[in-house]
Amino acid sequence: MSSVSSMNGDGRRSANFPPNIWGDYFLSSTFETMKMEDEVEKKVEEMEEVRKMLITCVEKPLEQLIFIDLIQRLGLAYHFDIEIKEALDRVYMNYNNRITSESNEDIHTVSLRFRLLRQQRYSISCDIFNKFTNDEGNFKETLTKDVKGMLSLYEACHMRMHGEEILERAFAFTTTNLRATINNSKGGHEDKEISYALKWPFFKAMPRLASRNYISSYEEDPLHNPTLLCFAKLDYNCLQKLYQKELHEISRWWKEWKLMEKLSFARDRCVECYIWALGIYFEPKYSLGRTIITKIVVLTSIMDDIYDLYATFEELQLFIHAIERWDDTCIKGLPEYMKVYYEALLETFEGIERDISKYDNPYAIYYAKEAMKRQARNYFFEAKWYKEEYTPTIEEYLRVGRITACYSLFSPISFLGMGNVASIEAFEWIESDPKSLIGAGVIGRIMNDIVSHKFEQERGHVASAVECYMMQYNVLEKEAIRELLEKQVANAWKNIIEDYVESIEDVPNTIFKSVLNLARLSETFYKDEDGYTCSDGETKRIVISLVLDPIPI
Repeated sequence: MSSVSSMNGDGRRSANFPPNIWGDYFLSSTFETMKMEDEVEKKVEEMEEVRKMLITCVEKPLEQLIFIDLIQRLGLAYHFDIEIKEALDRVYMNYNNRITSESNEDIHTVSLRFRLLRQQRYSISCDIFNKFTNDEGNFKETLTKDVKGMLSLYEACHMRMHGEEILERAFAFTTTNLRATINNSKGGHEDKEISYALKWPFFKAMPRLASRNYISSYEEDPLHNPTLLCFAKLDYNCLQKLYQKELHEISRWWKEWKLMEKLSFARDRCVECYIWALGIYFEPKYSLGRTIITKIVVLTSIMDDIYDLYATFEELQLFIHAIERWDDTCIKGLPEYMKVYYEALLETFEGIERDISKYDNPYAIYYAKEAMKRQARNYFFEAKWYKEEYTPTIEEYLRVGRITACYSLFSPISFLGMGNVASIEAFEWIESDPKSLIGAGVIGRIMNDIVSHKFEQERGHVASAVECYMMQYNVLEKEAIRELLEKQVANAWKNIIEDYVESIEDVPNTIFKSVLNLARLSETFYKDEDGYTCSDGETKRIVISLVLDPIPI
């Protein structure tokens, strides 16, 4: 990591964060918008062709499952939500009525149906995999010869919930054998697909990023469907034009505030914050939502650096008081740099309130403000621990740390851009702290801490999940990280999936997916490095892939 900690002359900590690598690129660039009309017209034609294909394969269950999987992986499912739901409703009904014959079905078919149904939030038993095990309960070695089936089973394992031991065994079995396949591979199209899945399984991957990768992979498949591939490319490129326009407007807003001129100690990551918004929802109808989320993520990032890095404890006491009151009269008692931030925070929320006034949800902005207050409150708890040199237990730490991971803030903020879909019941659900939100926060906190804790401890920071675990259980760093990933993070994912299935009657898909996609973003940004703080690596490639480089048609 290129950041080096230091102390300013006034005794404040300084991280010397890597600079903003984009500068004014998205502000000054004029992205080509020519030929968009032709592309959209072609896209509509291709979409109708794909719709016909989806409907015509209704009498061929396996063919339809494969086609639905392709549509989802290529990032096209949002065009066919109704058709996919109707198709999977029939699959589930036939499965429950045992119209589908399981006896002769191979591992690929069983795994694919299981995953697609559970992704659709149906309650389906994992006992269907028992027939692929021997008398000792282990998976039959003959399965290793079916690489496609192994990969399908591996993907299904990532939908496992608590107590599903057969899927735990399947995960270990498939992971070991797929890695062996890669080690002996010749680097073909199927091997690339396996390598990507081992790092980012489909259910846990950032949707648009996974689609970009799969489009390239699918093109190499000699049996690919040309119409489907063409539609996927057109759709991806059309949305990319929209993202460029959004990022241009957001960059202008960011430039006009000039916050980095006065808050130079903080991370300048407007573009990376937009990628977080894009990760929460990518569909064109959420354009306003992405703008709102980006603004709040930018301001939350600065607040994080104020608490973690720059402010004195006495200043933070003034700051938290001002945040709790949420009143511009509080600005008078704040230090100059906090005045700048506080003004930007209040004015941004006022602007958001105006933007969403067209929706019939006057309650929404209240929940958003309360979430921001909660965020500041928990940042203060961590600042107090640091001042007192207190190392909490891992349980105590995560009660606060899962909030400072920001997902309890970003979830209700994402609802603001959903219009009337985000009912008062949706906000009350997220305020009830469902186990899926807790799980997403735990994943975000632990994965962030694992890749950033060394640097943060060098500059001076509250104990991370790694230090808390090491001290509580008297173990070395390597063991602490393994335990945190294999137990805490794995269990958090199971909680998310359980809530995902159990809440189907009460929580709409669009609402739940904001929580699910936040957990997926942790897997994207914090897999191998702190891709938010140090963005001149994998994160830069992600930005280029999602926003800048179109797919050749």
